[in-house]
Amino acid sequence: MINRVVLMGRLVADPELKTTNTGISVTSFRIAVDRSYVKAGEQRQADFFDIVAWRSSAEFVCRNFSKGSLIAIDGQLQSRQYQTKDGQNRTAIEVVADNVSFTGERRDTAGTYGGGYSQAPANTRVPNAYGGSQVAPEAPAQQSAAYSAGSPDDFQAMPLDDDLPF
Repeated sequence: MINRVVLMGRLVADPELKTTNTGISVTSFRIAVDRSYVKAGEQRQADFFDIVAWRSSAEFVCRNFSKGSLIAIDGQLQSRQYQTKDGQNRTAIEVVADNVSFTGERRDTAGTYGGGYSQAPANTRVPNAYGGSQVAPEAPAQQSAAYSAGSPDDFQAMPLDDDLPF
């Protein structure tokens, strides 16, 4: 049987870290995922998905993501039954996250989103593509001036008459 879900979307609210009675970290949050098609004359629509992350993944989400953050989720679809306070039976369908990833967008200190990529703080364990975790590489202290203030004049034109080595 196969049960895999891969989603990329934006958090609709700040995630909140909770712990179970046995001390296990958990967070539940919702993401909005834009549909890939738009009917002529209509606005783009989004679907909303409930996500649950456990243990180190929950801590990672709460530490690094907030409302509006773009996030990638790899997990399994799960349904559960529960009863409301007034005794009605309900079914919840949610994605249980196995891996949570940054998506290539970085939020600056002013709270706006920009290009580039996000990177976990140095010596932080982050989920990897194989279901485990790894130590995130240390971020460079400063970017070189060429990266932050580059211009087309910084590049040299390559002659087209030279033989290429491939």
